[in-house]
Amino acid sequence: MLDIIQQTWSWWFSGALIAAIMFMLLFFGQSFGFSANLRTICSAAGCGKSVKFFDFNWKSQIWNLVFLIGAIFGGFIANQFLSDGNPIAISESTISDLSKLGIAAPTSAQPPELFSLNAVLSLKGFLVLAIGGLLVGFGSRYGGGCTSGHAISGLSDLQLPSLIAVIGFFIGGLAMTFLIMPLIF
Repeated sequence: MLDIIQQTWSWWFSGALIAAIMFMLLFFGQSFGFSANLRTICSAAGCGKSVKFFDFNWKSQIWNLVFLIGAIFGGFIANQFLSDGNPIAISESTISDLSKLGIAAPTSAQPPELFSLNAVLSLKGFLVLAIGGLLVGFGSRYGGGCTSGHAISGLSDLQLPSLIAVIGFFIGGLAMTFLIMPLIF
């Protein structure tokens, strides 16, 4: 069984699992998205008393919090018990492109040039992560959801705003990859 779990799964199998989950969520009148968890956590902490946005029945979103906690524990379990210790396998062309930006081939899940303690404690590393985090938070609030919510849940509901948001995500990703990252690094 461990051999089956550790191998790379085909795109169609993973897609079928996502589709099955989406059908269940649609059937029960729920929507999927990670950024909604921040609102739920703030509401559970009592922020609804002072900010109207957080004043809602957070208990109706407990299933989404369970999903969030499951994703965190699942990542931990996969890293600690299912990983063979080898670095992430990416293409040679990606490694070449990253080296042009001063980022070495991966030796772990995240590049140490961006996510190590040394990088975070440097001014440049701190600013990249802080500004990036603020932009992601602002964008998910302004756009009414995150990439997973719009791309998976919103598109399966055939929502036009989600299609527009997903197109914007791709344009933003391309701009970051080809225009902004070369300037920063």
